[in-house]
Amino acid sequence: MFNNSHKPIPVINAGSGPYEHPTQALLDVYTMHKALKGEVDGKTIFMVGDLKRGRTIRSLTYLMSNFKNIKFIYGAPQELSLADDIKEFLRENKLKFEETNNFTESLKKADVIYSTRIQDEYDEHGESKTIDYTKFYITKEHLSIIKEDSIILHPLPRRKEVDTEIDLDPRAWYWRQEINGMWTRAALIAYIFKLDKKILAK
Repeated sequence: MFNNSHKPIPVINAGSGPYEHPTQALLDVYTMHKALKGEVDGKTIFMVGDLKRGRTIRSLTYLMSNFKNIKFIYGAPQELSLADDIKEFLRENKLKFEETNNFTESLKKADVIYSTRIQDEYDEHGESKTIDYTKFYITKEHLSIIKEDSIILHPLPRRKEVDTEIDLDPRAWYWRQEINGMWTRAALIAYIFKLDKKILAK
């Protein structure tokens, strides 16, 4: 919809506060597709962290709803639990999901583990400092219970929620995820300026 303009201007949402981050969701799904060799349908996605204010969580939930038989598991401290409008979206679209505090059992079930940091930039009175987030940290010890063919993602930047000792594990895909972000966004810019076909022709 171009609002009757003779000179429509494409706009890319590069992140709108705690609400949406669609380009991140695109690169996340692309990373999953690469890591899981195209087999994204039927997977269990464990999203953990600041679910209440995490814009990447919101956009990824929306985009993943286009795949078949996806199951979502959401884990967070009570203060950072999933917003009601996202739960309503999941119910309306008859998507399988559960909320849990059982971090260890959720790690065992997950095909994709998507960790996020506390979004304390949206604090009003420094309330994030009172939340115990340590129960949701992924540590080196957890690697022994995570599936051999699962992947760990993080939109970055990270703090302590993913131990740096995990970085060299083949299931840690967040550095490749970051690189994919560059190419996904480059492809999007090429598309909106109608240069994609010219690039593909070379």
